[in-house]
Amino acid sequence: MLKAVKVRDYMAKELITLSPDTELLRAVHTLLEHDIAAAPVMDEVGNLVGILTERDCMAVVLSAGYHSEFGGLVADHMSRNVETIEAGASIVDAAKLFYGQEYHRYPVLENGRLVGQLSRRDVMRALERLR
Repeated sequence: MLKAVKVRDYMAKELITLSPDTELLRAVHTLLEHDIAAAPVMDEVGNLVGILTERDCMAVVLSAGYHSEFGGLVADHMSRNVETIEAGASIVDAAKLFYGQEYHRYPVLENGRLVGQLSRRDVMRALERLR
């Protein structure tokens, strides 16, 4: 029964996104303001080009601490190799991805376009609702 549940049924659909040209400190403010740990990075035509995570921001903190350099653009610090999941994938397939990787969230694509984001907590919510 759980295999019939789809990623699209539990993904977050209203996303905060960033532009590669956003100043990093502004992006950090956005993450903090919305109490989120990461945000997809979209180019000017709506293509997913990266993700900015708290981990990416930690590298900036280290650089500031050691070299007194911080800032720049999101494009300079975002993770570019973004693993995604399809909206039509089963929630069990999503659980397999989470179990085998260190990621806490996956951008969700449908027909090559970003339509949501799925977190580990979303997968747990799917399990809990089926009891």
